[in-house]
Amino acid sequence: MVPTLYWDNDVVMILDQRKLPAKTTFIACRDMQRVIYCIQTLAVRGAPAIGVAAAMGLVLAGRSIRVKDPAKWRDRFSAKAEIMRAARPTAVNLGWAVDRILALVAVAPDEVETILAMMRTESEIMLAEDIAVNKAMGKHGARLVPKKATIITHCNAGSLATCGYGTALGVVRAAHEAGKKVKVIADETRPLLQGARLTAWEMVQEGIPVAVAPDGASGALMDKGLVDLCITGADRVAANGDAANKIGTFNLALQARRHGIPFYIAAPLSTIDLDTPSGDLIPIEERDAEEVLKFATCRSAAAGSEALNLAFDVTPNDLVSAIITEAGVLKPPYNRSLARAKAKAGLKVT
Repeated sequence: MVPTLYWDNDVVMILDQRKLPAKTTFIACRDMQRVIYCIQTLAVRGAPAIGVAAAMGLVLAGRSIRVKDPAKWRDRFSAKAEIMRAARPTAVNLGWAVDRILALVAVAPDEVETILAMMRTESEIMLAEDIAVNKAMGKHGARLVPKKATIITHCNAGSLATCGYGTALGVVRAAHEAGKKVKVIADETRPLLQGARLTAWEMVQEGIPVAVAPDGASGALMDKGLVDLCITGADRVAANGDAANKIGTFNLALQARRHGIPFYIAAPLSTIDLDTPSGDLIPIEERDAEEVLKFATCRSAAAGSEALNLAFDVTPNDLVSAIITEAGVLKPPYNRSLARAKAKAGLKVT
């Protein structure tokens, strides 16, 4: 697997996913603003990867503060951390990472160089933890996959959306590694084609059969008996199990319910936001109209037309068969199972 992001000495290297599958290039980030640029332009994307990128970016931010007094340094760092927090609104892992680094800074010794070293180590721990979490999630989820199955997914929730292995595609990988005969149908995922460009590319690299389908084809494919189950990732899961993911996921879940096909979400516990009671309160990012009005660099929409470019939608919890996490497969009622899983893992429960 090509790494999504990594440290190269004191530089954060981020795989430019906008160039895939044609080119594999990395962006060298030497300051926090460059990391924010990568997050906002989708050079790095996927909630888990965004979280770790944010942690790495905060290390760069801390190094840029040229004061030695720890109290003044902490004040300036807190301001920079809030700039990072605002980079993208929907993916809860971004705020989770910022809070984790701020908590570390708050209890660190009053010596700036020591704080910086601790932050760097923490960002590396977060990267390693993400890969381990994804592999645990994959093992739990693989048990839900029949010995022979075609899995439809939306957007990209593979190694590219994480620090390695993947969430939804991590389940596919784990099933494949267990000897199950799995095939993947990747929704193309308009307007930026994360399914066609990224999910298909990952599956080809892994030697897992994959077919790309138009976003609007899921109902017909299910009606023809070509789909056994659905698995997607999530950018935020509310306390009641409502889940925000790439626009079009809600439509896929509706088709799955209509055709009696299980619809699963694979997401780490860090993506579960118990501070948000329901999906109605999840902020939904609206992106540049040009992403819809153009196909790549060519104008495809009629001149004078406008665009509605919601980046995410929310799938209601009653359409979600189960949520696959590193703690196991969580089932309804989600307000109990999600809180119990986070409490058992020692994570924040309100």
